[in-house]
Amino acid sequence: MREGTTYTRHFALEARQHELFGVDLGQGIARRTMLLGALAFGLWDGIGIALFGFPSPDWLTVYLLPPLLVTVLGAQPARRCDRRSVLACWVIAGQYQVWGHRPVVRGGRAQVHRSEWIPRAERWARQAPVLTRIVGPRTAGRLLGTVPADPGTAGPAVELGYVVRLYGPDHMVKISGRRPATKGSA
Repeated sequence: MREGTTYTRHFALEARQHELFGVDLGQGIARRTMLLGALAFGLWDGIGIALFGFPSPDWLTVYLLPPLLVTVLGAQPARRCDRRSVLACWVIAGQYQVWGHRPVVRGGRAQVHRSEWIPRAERWARQAPVLTRIVGPRTAGRLLGTVPADPGTAGPAVELGYVVRLYGPDHMVKISGRRPATKGSA
């Protein structure tokens, strides 16, 4: 298997915000991180305020800590794929666990039947001990289901008998219906 080296990562330049509402931010905050933080805080706090109202000082940590952790940890570059953020890897992993991965056959030109997808039980097999510990064995068994048995082959093998024939150009001219070319005609 061939492996290549990507040198363009050294040239990654990110836009930084050095001032916000007249406040100097020093070296600046990456604008992607600011956007992620604004979305995380807006969504989390908006849902919290809509459901429970404005937070009391006792509950202020619940309103501030989860979006702060998502912003700080999710904006970092991932270790496995340096072009993605950790949040993107979390989203991809969650999507795989919930919906699975549709196989690509012949570059996407062939339709894939649902039976060819990886079943949930196989996708969750790696997390099965943790899931069992969290929700209990009975609920984990219901969530995981059973792995379907191998369908096997469709039937016995079919023996093919080949007959090989070699046809020359004279036979091809005969079956095409054309007259053979003579040396003088061109």
